Order: sequence, then structure tokens, then C-alpha cells
Amino acid sequence: MGSKGRVLAAMSGGVDSSVAAVMLSEQGYEVVGVTMKTWDYARSGGRGGKEVGCCTLESMNDARAVAVQHGFTHFIVDIREEFGDWVIERFTDEYLAGRTPNPCVLCNTHIKWAALMRRADQLDCDYIATGHYARLRRDEATGRFVLTKGRDARKDQSYALWGVSQEHLARTLLPLGDFEKPAIREMAAAYGLDRVADKPDSYEICFIPDNDYRRFLKDRVDGLAEDVSGGLFVTSDGTALGRHEGYPFYTIGQRRGLGVALGYPAYVVDIDPETNTIVLGPREELFRGALTARQINLVKYDRLDGELPVDVKIRYNDPGAPGVARQEGPDELRVAFGAPRQAVTRGQSVVLYEGDDVVGGGWIEEAGARPAASGG
Repeated sequence: MGSKGRVLAAMSGGVDSSVAAVMLSEQGYEVVGVTMKTWDYARSGGRGGKEVGCCTLESMNDARAVAVQHGFTHFIVDIREEFGDWVIERFTDEYLAGRTPNPCVLCNTHIKWAALMRRADQLDCDYIATGHYARLRRDEATGRFVLTKGRDARKDQSYALWGVSQEHLARTLLPLGDFEKPAIREMAAAYGLDRVADKPDSYEICFIPDNDYRRFLKDRVDGLAEDVSGGLFVTSDGTALGRHEGYPFYTIGQRRGLGVALGYPAYVVDIDPETNTIVLGPREELFRGALTARQINLVKYDRLDGELPVDVKIRYNDPGAPGVARQEGPDELRVAFGAPRQAVTRGQSVVLYEGDDVVGGGWIEEAGARPAASGG
């Protein structure tokens, strides 16, 4: 065993996870590489030829080549059943419930960490490691493991990790958190990782390689397009504006592709799956002053007592804005914004920060009422 212990390193075949694995090996850990097969691309449908992203045959081969080159073991683990049950089914169900899900957060919380920990135990590994751009530390005063933003603000992935439990964080290594992306590519070249050093980052949903979620839903749910087509576009006062293609195919804040001319820029401001109704309105109707989140996970504290000033992110690429959080019960957060926020979307994650530290997060269940006087 390596002098620092045995670590199961998740390897997608990309530059980040490859450098993370080799870096740990160089630091004295005994590395066991694992690539997770999550999805059959033949089943994902769509157009466009070459497979892209993680979990493809090419990516698996790249991961294995890195492991062989640097002398550590590599396994491919089939988690298609777990991934399908948790991520893909919930992704589909959320859209059918009129919400807009974030599958990467679902995957990190319920699949990657849980599946990796099970395999780590089976392989007598002390830790698991990933190539995420985030940092971890143990708070000596509380004993809790605190997730913190990565040093590279442009690549920070702490938002996607809010759901990882304390039990799992205690055995997690995030070796890239103190580095910026250009330095990682330089390391890849220095380590001789020619297969992955210049590999582009992957941004699409891994099981929707053509990035067309509407096509994916239609392919996955028999008769969906026919069942939901023809619902009403309405204004907030109920005035009918025309017909739409079906509520699952729209998201809060959407402006393009509506096919309705109102004489002013119109946005999707609400979705009612029960009546198959889409509410359109001007930009100011997108603003909300608060939200409620459930299925929460607290990271920095075991619970919130009273009101806590926080920075609030309501989507992955949100720079964040001031707010105040209160825990209303064992599984409910209420967040009031310092200024109204645009396009608070049910099904997305809200993540709370103190400085760079992740306080916790949850799934947005309700957007608060529109402020009496909203602004841009």
C-alpha cells in the first residue's frame, strides 16, 4: 500500500480526472483507477455521429491507458442500472412534473459518491478521489468536513457537490482544488499524458450527447408529444395567447422558440403541469423575492439556528447574490434574497455560501411571490 493509503480514483478519461489520479500516485498514495459505465449511447438516440463526453468507449480506453502508463490498477464498473434508476428516471420525472432538473447534482450525490464508496470498501480503499475543482477541509472546532470553492473561480464545481454527505466527504480527496485549469493542462503534459492533455472539456449531459433534452424526453416517454401538445400560453391574468408544444418542453426564463409575438420580449414565467399551461410575461414578472428548498443537505453546520446571512447561487453558472437563510425544519430551507432574483426555477439546486465555504443546499421546491415592485 502507498505510504499515504489506498485511494479509489474516479477516471472519466478526461484531463482533470487523469491528472488527479497521477498526482495522488506521485504524492505516495496507492491509486486504484475506476471508470464508471453509466449509459449506453446506442440507447440515447439523437443525431450526430461520434460519441462525446465521459463514459464512452474512447474515454474508457483513455483512462485505462493513463493507468497503465503510470503503473496503477484500473477497473471499469458497470453502474447503468443504478444510474438509470436514480438519474435518468428522476430527470424524466422532474420534467413531467413541470420542474427543470440538474442531473449532474443528482449523479454526484446518489451515484458517483455512493457507488464509489461501495467499490472503495470492496477494494479496501481508504479514500475516493475525483477531478472536481473544489476544496475540502476539516473544521477542528466542529469536527465537520467543509466543502469550499475551488481556487479557479471559472472552473469551481462546489455547486454540484452540495449533496455529498459528511460520511462521504470524510473519505474524499479533491486534489485539483488548489489549482487553476491551465496549470492542470501543464501537469498533464509534464506527466506525459498526451492522450488527454489537450482534450476539450465536456459540458453536455452525458446521456444526451446531442444536448437536446426535448428529443430525449420524446424518445423516452411513448406518446409524450401527442399527450401534451396544444396546451395554452396565457398571461399572468389568464388571457389566452395561443397554443404550445407541451409544458415539459419549456423552462422558466425561456425567451427563444416560443412562437408568440406580444409586442414586447416575452419570457416563460410559470409552468403549470396540472393544466398544461405556460404563463408568459415581461422580464419583470420573472423576479422573486424568496424561495423554499427541500431535500436539503447541510455541510458546514449540522443545522442552522436563526437567520444566517449567505451568498446564494440558484443555478450552476450563477455568480451568487446576498440573501438570508433560515432552516424551517429538518428538511426545509427558506431563503430571502437581498434583492429580487430572476428565474428562480423549481427543480434546480440552491446552494448557500459563507465566503467560499458551502453552508449547504437543497432542491428548489417553490419560488416566492413576485415582489410588489420588481426591477432589473
